[in-house]
Amino acid sequence: QVQLVESGGGFVQTGDSLKLSCVASEHIFRSYTVGWFRQAPGKERKYVAAIWWSGGITFYSGSVRDRFTISGDNTTNTVYLQMNSLKPEDTAVYYCAAGKDIEYAADPAYWGKGTLVTVSS
Repeated sequence: QVQLVESGGGFVQTGDSLKLSCVASEHIFRSYTVGWFRQAPGKERKYVAAIWWSGGITFYSGSVRDRFTISGDNTTNTVYLQMNSLKPEDTAVYYCAAGKDIEYAADPAYWGKGTLVTVSS
């Protein structure tokens, strides 16, 4: 049973924008915090942003706070990550994830397969 499915990755230039989507199973969307993590080549996976679907409260890591926006659509169980002013250091596989307290650094219970974002200089 597929729980989280990401889409929207691609190859862009520095300064461009890209929007990622994550469709979640309904029970996950309504039971857990859903967020995004990323893993750059040769580096560990890191937290990017998260959202509580109830109330739309959002959380961000400091490195993306002013450039990325996470949002959710509870009619389609979809979480988005709008990424603006992209930099080469944003190049990574972006993973959708869900779990309790992931906005407070807890490990997610569910992971998507990831979508690759490449930012060229």
